[in-house]
Amino acid sequence: MAPPSSHRRPPKSRALLIAVAVGAVALLASVIVAFRPGGGSGAGSGTAVSVADSSSSAAVTSASPAATRKPSASASPTPSASKKKSATPKATASKRPKATSTPQAPSGTGSLAGRIKPGVTYSGVATFYDAGNGDGACTFGPTDDVMTAAMNTADYETSKACGAYVQVRAASGASITVRITNECPAPCRVGQLDLSAQAFAKLAAPVKGEIPITWSLVSPGTADTLSVRYKTGSSRYWCGIQVLGHRNPVARLEVRTSGGWTVLPRAEYNYFLSEGGAGCGGAIRVTDIYGEQLTVDGIALKPNVVQGTSLQFARH
Repeated sequence: MAPPSSHRRPPKSRALLIAVAVGAVALLASVIVAFRPGGGSGAGSGTAVSVADSSSSAAVTSASPAATRKPSASASPTPSASKKKSATPKATASKRPKATSTPQAPSGTGSLAGRIKPGVTYSGVATFYDAGNGDGACTFGPTDDVMTAAMNTADYETSKACGAYVQVRAASGASITVRITNECPAPCRVGQLDLSAQAFAKLAAPVKGEIPITWSLVSPGTADTLSVRYKTGSSRYWCGIQVLGHRNPVARLEVRTSGGWTVLPRAEYNYFLSEGGAGCGGAIRVTDIYGEQLTVDGIALKPNVVQGTSLQFARH
């Protein structure tokens, strides 16, 4: 007789066969699903595809021209983007104080000029006189420079012409450049220049006495720098301030006071006066007819002493 256990094998075989059959069916079903269009997109794989699709979309966007536009960049909240945005205003702001401290009018306009303006040719006559030691109404003092001239009263304009360089041209074609150091009162007419004898001789024979000329303001090259001088008698209660060696005509002189920069009036003898002593001995700001400002600090209140600086107006 067969042992009792032999009666249990058939059920196990059937169970095994059933399990194998079920597995085969499941495998076949998965293969069919996998090869179906859109197959394999279960929940887990769908999330992965969604992330991959968004990454791909982002990559395409960054490669497109729209990504280089400023709105796209400003939409990014990254620290690097915020640093770039803050860097632009800082760079602009750092330039503004420089443009304010030395403002320039458009080249050649001379917006602060008086009667004598750059780019304008004036007509008149030239005469000559014995300039002596070179001193004159501008009170620059004695000089070895013989290429000087006295300006007629109208164009002298209460010393606004002092220190201006003008190019003088004769009908013969000869020309010279002279510096205005003096005033030529009546009978000098508007447009007339009374040259030093040496300057006149470069244009015509002195025997002619008077010749027709044209003249215009120039801004010459120079290696000199500005100097400042306080007038004799200056103190902290009253002072007169003069600028020497300037390339371009001086339009304005200011002193720093407790209330800010104060403009000083100009005397006909070419000193800027502080009648009440305000700003005497302090910082000085000088402006030429082109609008350029030069600030001079550290000038001692020493009457009748020429004190040099390292500053000069730009050439025009």
